[in-house]
Amino acid sequence: MIEDLFADDDSLPRQWREELAPGAVILRGYAGNSAEQLLQNIVSLAAISPFRHLITPGGHRMSVGMTNCGALGWVSDEYGYRYSASDPLTGRCWPPIPDCFRSLAERAAEAAGYAHFSPDACLVNRYVPHARLTLHQDKNERDMTQPIVSVSLGLPAIFLFGGTEREHPCRRFPLVQGDVVVWGGESRLNYHGVLPLKDTLPPWPIREAVRYNLTFRRVMPA
Repeated sequence: MIEDLFADDDSLPRQWREELAPGAVILRGYAGNSAEQLLQNIVSLAAISPFRHLITPGGHRMSVGMTNCGALGWVSDEYGYRYSASDPLTGRCWPPIPDCFRSLAERAAEAAGYAHFSPDACLVNRYVPHARLTLHQDKNERDMTQPIVSVSLGLPAIFLFGGTEREHPCRRFPLVQGDVVVWGGESRLNYHGVLPLKDTLPPWPIREAVRYNLTFRRVMPA
């Protein structure tokens, strides 16, 4: 696709940069050329720290499968939402963030206007058809000066992006493989989510009807 011509170019042409809100953008196709390498690393990470369906503090099973890599991983159970240095499932440290993950996140953040982004956590989400992510804020991090970088792979999805209050209206943005969403600044605590995934044919090199999402965060102040 023509978007891939710009997949690894920090000087992304203006027509491929879609503004969501002040401080929030979609970089269309930015990770397109990296899809196969990213997927291979996801498989390797899941062999160390498998995907699992977390339980919310209210006792609900999340429809999205999750794992982590990095110094810290996001977890949820009856005790609440938090970050942990070890995987509760294996008792071991989370696997480190792969170099190709880190490089992509840092370059995408800079392309979106956030220089010197240095993630210490990457949440890897696995969606199957009909899985969804309800509206929420990313607010368990101690460093709110750093942006969120979110990479889409596999099945397309509809991304919801609202305001700083849950009742604020949400806009809908289609995301396809290779799209990268970056938000920070005054939009750092905006509510966001994903509508139930439709069952469609996945793009190459994804061989299953799934969507993967990589969400990079800076939890602890640098």
